[in-house]
Amino acid sequence: MKIDVLTLFPSMFTSVLDESIIGRAKDNDIVDINYIDIRSFSNNKHKKVDDYPYGGGPGMVMKPEPIYRAIQSVKEDNSRVIYLSPKGKVFNQGLANDFSKEEHLIFLCGHYEGIDNRIIDDYVTDIISIGDYVLTGGEIPAMAVIDSVVRLIPGVLKSEESFKDESHYNGLLEAPQYTRPREFKGNKVPDILLSGNHKKINEWRKNESLKLTYKNRPDLLEKINLSEKEKNIIKNNE
Repeated sequence: MKIDVLTLFPSMFTSVLDESIIGRAKDNDIVDINYIDIRSFSNNKHKKVDDYPYGGGPGMVMKPEPIYRAIQSVKEDNSRVIYLSPKGKVFNQGLANDFSKEEHLIFLCGHYEGIDNRIIDDYVTDIISIGDYVLTGGEIPAMAVIDSVVRLIPGVLKSEESFKDESHYNGLLEAPQYTRPREFKGNKVPDILLSGNHKKINEWRKNESLKLTYKNRPDLLEKINLSEKEKNIIKNNE
């Protein structure tokens, strides 16, 4: 996969996406990530990329010309252009899976009061939000989405099983995890996890996953066709 990030602050990305799992994916040529400075496409001698909004109002709006030229510099026939904005569709695991199958993603990071809407109308394929709140720019959301997407690309993680049991992959939150020592400050690891009985361990994890989802994200259960057994597990946890 190829990923191009259009941003006013390319240096924000290198300290995050060049490390750990994403960094190794880059080193192993599984993903090619490039950071493009939108300012370099400004014809203004001061590299100005914003202006006052028509109709008045606070703040500044990013001008269309530099963004257009930045997009055209990397866009290909198979490109999917993703604009990060609180006005977009809320990002979830389903979208992460969808994006991970693409060949080329272009992430457009807005700033100030956003970008000229003509760019959105004519050149953006997806408007994505990472939640119902506002940040100063699209850089942090872009990092979150890229991290979530790249780890799903075959070969990035050691095994597909590494993410199949994670929160949201199957619609539920992941069950609690434990490691050594067996006892920490009087709190012991559940005996079932030490039993070696993998059938019962898997059953315990599924039950705990249901309980945790019911407690923290009951809205997720509305999207799942639960069996009578699973409904009873939740009912007994009320």
